Amino acid sequence: MKKVKEAEKKNIKRKKRIRDRIGFGVAERPRVTIFKSNKYFYAQVIDDIVGRTLASVSTIEKELSLNKNISDVKKLGEVLAKRLKDKNISKLIFDRNGYKYHGLIAGFATALREAGIDV
Repeated sequence: MKKVKEAEKKNIKRKKRIRDRIGFGVAERPRVTIFKSNKYFYAQVIDDIVGRTLASVSTIEKELSLNKNISDVKKLGEVLAKRLKDKNISKLIFDRNGYKYHGLIAGFATALREAGIDV
């Protein structure tokens, strides 16, 4: 049990360190944050000043019916980019939420960049 609590503390410290470095998302450049569960992948774009979610996407959405793998996460990035372009948002702050920048996280960020979003 002690190892689990130490790992949780390290995760919280890592998330705080990343959040301090990237700053807050504002209306001109909102923050996109990532969450991975064992089964699903979630991303949401947040305006931290207002405290409002501007757009979100996840593998749990029925109309998308995607799985949690790199090719499907890249499709999620494309869907989110389309939703952001509809709202005239072209610049984001990328918050990897303490996860390493590889695999699903890197694939998602790459898909956003390829779709024309400045991350």
